[in-house]
Amino acid sequence: MDLASTRRRAVLGASVGTLLEYYDYYLFGLAAAVVFPKTFFPSSDPVASELASFATFAVGFVLRPLGGIVLGHIADRAGRKTALIITIVSMGIATMLIGVLPGYDQIGVAAPICLVLLRLVQGFATGGEMGSATSLAIEHAPPDRRGLYGALLLSGSGVALFLSSGLMDLVSLLPDGQFRSWGWRIPFLLSVVLLVAGLVIRWKVPETPEFERARKAERPRRAPLLVVLRRPKMLVFGILFGFANSIGGYVVTTYGTAYLTGRGVSASVAYTATMVAAGVQIVLAPTWGALSDRIGRRPVFLGGCAALAVLIFPVFWLYNTENAVLAAVAMVLGFPVAVLAMSALSQTILSELFGTEARATGISMGYQFTAVLAGGFAPAISTALVAAGGGQAWGVCLYVIGACVLSGLSMLMLPDRAGQELGAK
Repeated sequence: MDLASTRRRAVLGASVGTLLEYYDYYLFGLAAAVVFPKTFFPSSDPVASELASFATFAVGFVLRPLGGIVLGHIADRAGRKTALIITIVSMGIATMLIGVLPGYDQIGVAAPICLVLLRLVQGFATGGEMGSATSLAIEHAPPDRRGLYGALLLSGSGVALFLSSGLMDLVSLLPDGQFRSWGWRIPFLLSVVLLVAGLVIRWKVPETPEFERARKAERPRRAPLLVVLRRPKMLVFGILFGFANSIGGYVVTTYGTAYLTGRGVSASVAYTATMVAAGVQIVLAPTWGALSDRIGRRPVFLGGCAALAVLIFPVFWLYNTENAVLAAVAMVLGFPVAVLAMSALSQTILSELFGTEARATGISMGYQFTAVLAGGFAPAISTALVAAGGGQAWGVCLYVIGACVLSGLSMLMLPDRAGQELGAK
């Protein structure tokens, strides 16, 4: 197999697997916004049910750092491919089980407990996904196209969001009783198709040349976690720089869906807006990645950070119109236009901070600690801020702007290694 074909297969294997991982993860978030409050957390207080549902969503983030450390260690020691097969199988099985899980009315308190346990499995699997998948793609990429290769994983994530929101939109057209009893389960059960396809593709992907060279090196190999911890500055700022895109992404999409439906907008309209934003994401992700290869990671990232800070108030003003078209415009402006200019580069930036012997672990720790500290609790925090503000979203907007300031300052503290050789750092 020639080099170009190997690179294409590596990117396809990384992207398709990421598609499954994030299809499952986004699906849970969309269901948590609309279905789970009544199905698993029934209460006379809608806000309490929504908070409980989003708390379950947040629980999945708790195990993401642990999954990143454990599966990152496997990826850095046994190979990127081995870790990626573990992540895809774990995620696929957990998602299918959620699809057949009885609700609170059938098995009582056991229903939310089982939902939490399955969410924890999802979180553990997702924790190892991005570090391993990014390492696989980036280590196969030529130096002047690493931004593009890394961003293609976010195109896979965009396809996942498009499919998950599109399927939830479709089943939400059922009569409300049917949608809430069995219709929402269909997209969860369909994940088996992506599981089989992703597993077949990943099985055929060759290990990366960078990893093979590192494995054959005669020098003693330290534990990947210790290698990462010996560079605390890279790790700390590698966590903090992602706060804006992590918080912003979940506020605009996951919480945005709940915000719209809470104002009387139909679930179908909210899911359609998410689907439109995901369609734009598929195109814009590689665009932002390729642009970062030309002008550098820092200018593109800081541009997205500034755009989100400026656009977050208009996004919620447009949500407040309760107009389907304007809701879709708002989600496009907030997510693929602003947030994606940061998130499409995040995994590539992290990959360039760490050497081959600890790259998957370093990416996973930076990416997943950002997720658990920032994104995981963003919908629940947003729900509380809106409730405290009498139904107004100004508190949420200030919350996002604060995250943008933190991310912008942190990005200035990190090196821009676009176009440089990957080598050990």
